[in-house]
Amino acid sequence: MKSNYKNINFDNTYVKLPDRFYSKTAPVPVKTPSVVIINKNLSKEIDIDYNFLCSDLGVNILAGNNIPCGSDPISLVYAGHQFGNWVPLLGDGRAILLGEIKDKNGLRKDIQLKGSGITPFSRSGDGRAWLGPVIREYIVSEAMAALNINTTRSLSAILTGEEVIRERNYPGAILTRIASSHVRVGTFQYFSFKKDYKALKLLADYIIDRCYPDIKNNQNPYLSLIESVMRGQASLVAKWMGVGFIHGVMNTDNFSISCETIDYGPCAFMDKYESAKVFSSIDVMGRYSYKNQPNIAMWNLGCLVSSLLPLISTDQNLALKKGRTLLESFPDIYYEEWLNVFRKKLGLVNFSDNDHLLINSFLGNMEKYNTDFTMAFRSLKNFGVESNYADINFKENYNIDFFKSEEMKNWLMKWRKAIGERESSIKKSNIILRKNNPAFIARNHNIQNIIDDLLENNSSSLVDFLHVLKNPYEENDRLKTYKKPPLINETINETFCGT
Repeated sequence: MKSNYKNINFDNTYVKLPDRFYSKTAPVPVKTPSVVIINKNLSKEIDIDYNFLCSDLGVNILAGNNIPCGSDPISLVYAGHQFGNWVPLLGDGRAILLGEIKDKNGLRKDIQLKGSGITPFSRSGDGRAWLGPVIREYIVSEAMAALNINTTRSLSAILTGEEVIRERNYPGAILTRIASSHVRVGTFQYFSFKKDYKALKLLADYIIDRCYPDIKNNQNPYLSLIESVMRGQASLVAKWMGVGFIHGVMNTDNFSISCETIDYGPCAFMDKYESAKVFSSIDVMGRYSYKNQPNIAMWNLGCLVSSLLPLISTDQNLALKKGRTLLESFPDIYYEEWLNVFRKKLGLVNFSDNDHLLINSFLGNMEKYNTDFTMAFRSLKNFGVESNYADINFKENYNIDFFKSEEMKNWLMKWRKAIGERESSIKKSNIILRKNNPAFIARNHNIQNIIDDLLENNSSSLVDFLHVLKNPYEENDRLKTYKKPPLINETINETFCGT
């Protein structure tokens, strides 16, 4: 049903591209929509009235029952490598782009419904989602935003009043996702594979205009586009590594050109540090393990380079040479981003060429002693720069054995020396430590408990959890239980795609 109320100021541009870029698709109406949660703060940021969203009409728009005035719903086409296997046609199989708006800063944003019904790209799927994956994405994406990591955002989670059949019947739900763009590496791959170079150029020019306008007049804007995406993704993945985040499904169709974390499926934050940790139930080879994420980022960027070769130069050999040279710079760019992230996590004030040794030694000791990633870094704020190790006051209970090990006694002395003995350096280091090591992350067992509570119509734990995740670097004595690592019987080692 089309709504005549203009409560959302759409300003759509992607739909103006040729129709081979998308399929015009309306959401499939649902039975009895009801609110799980609506993001009040985000609604303010994107300049949509929160009270309107909470109204019957607003909820029906978020459920796909009403099409707001100015919306022009489409499902986007793209291709992609999934676990390294080429799939020439994918597309939005259960997501519909309602349109675009401009936020309070004038930045263009997509509004997309996930779980809104069958599209031409659904294949054998039902186009729906159930409550669990919707809530997981809502929580984790908002947690990432609070950690200052580029991400899509979650505006709402709506129950449909219908059941979704997976391994059993679950309550259906729809997520409203906000993104700077839903164009992926796989979108470029789609047109490159079809040898539709006209569409490839239209897409590249569109993304440059929308996301990277500063490079528009560069000598070779398409090389500059690759470099911009490369630098953005290097920064993004380094930040993932800094919080122990594992995306879980870094397929090229889940690799955003606007360099936001997108498509939260079998994602998770690590508890105990394991460099080879995998959460996805189907990633049996460890392709998307924690330690392999930088390598996969480069692999995906290589796919982007291959797709854009016809635009880089009409001389194929020259295009290949330029593209390869640019791609080969990624490891150094990523390394500097990684080093910057972990220097801050150690509270280093004066940088040294040997900082990587201090960082890797800390990580290696954490892995050896099965230490909680988040709490190990967070605990560093409790260690002064005393001259004698025996004088250190152990204030945290989570990592006592780790910090009292011989390896860590030696490490702590080197670390304190790296920080420096001056009082000003110590104070500055403590500030850096507190700003870069969260007390709260979206731990797996907490998310699962919240999903279980919601299945019993209890939303109080969701509200509490989102409250602490909103300020992850601040202590919260009332809700400190959400800070704790899981007990052995609470540990979750396997997550699933968000279907």
